[in-house]
Amino acid sequence: MAKITYVEHGGKEHVVEVANGLTVMEGARDNNIPGIEADCGGACACSTCHVYVDPAWVEKLPAKDDMEEDMLDFAYEPDPERSRLTCQIKVTDALDGLRVQMPEKQI
Repeated sequence: MAKITYVEHGGKEHVVEVANGLTVMEGARDNNIPGIEADCGGACACSTCHVYVDPAWVEKLPAKDDMEEDMLDFAYEPDPERSRLTCQIKVTDALDGLRVQMPEKQI
């Protein structure tokens, strides 16, 4: 399990425990976190689970693959360094304390 902090665009924080093996997107979906729509259900076929990863965590996450990079082109105001699709981040104990912030909107 990892405690993950999801921060809404307006600043409201949601700290939830997410089981290992799930994705950060599934953790948001299962805990009714607003701001992550996940329209494609985690197939990396949309960009509606886009977040900005806290700067302290950017280098600690696995690198983006080409498919995620391509889908981020469709995200709302992507940041080249901090933007990630939460469906592509698998939860492990190493992610305990991860902080992600939702963009103003998902497109």
